[in-house]
Amino acid sequence: MTDTFRGGCACGAIQYECTTEPVFSFNCHCRACQRFTGSAFISGIAVPATAFKLMPGEPKYYTTRGDSGGEIGRGFCANCGSPVVARPTRMPDMIAIPAASLEDPSWHKPAVDVFTASAQPWDYMNPNLPKFLHGPESANVNIERSQK
Repeated sequence: MTDTFRGGCACGAIQYECTTEPVFSFNCHCRACQRFTGSAFISGIAVPATAFKLMPGEPKYYTTRGDSGGEIGRGFCANCGSPVVARPTRMPDMIAIPAASLEDPSWHKPAVDVFTASAQPWDYMNPNLPKFLHGPESANVNIERSQK
């Protein structure tokens, strides 16, 4: 695995590059993420903002309040509607990236399920992943660096 990976939206108008490994990987089942993806949850990775670069294109942002109580600027392609990036105000030095937007999402391995209190009853969660009713910080859990 190289430290650099790329991704973007479905139509190619927005592309990004990240020059480091993810800090952590997750599945988030909060209602805000459900609405952002139109699905039961979002599976994603978090990376340091300093290692993330948009090239070319600029997402259109819509800011919502997440189940954590903090605001999240969710970026999507104004052309095709694909979710591309999220900027949580509670973690200003981090960028969250939807795993499905990765050029090669096959290496993504979620490490935890968060906000399971909002999970839909028809959602199947991997029984081997740690589960948190809310965010992992509510249980004083240190999420280890993701493995690609």
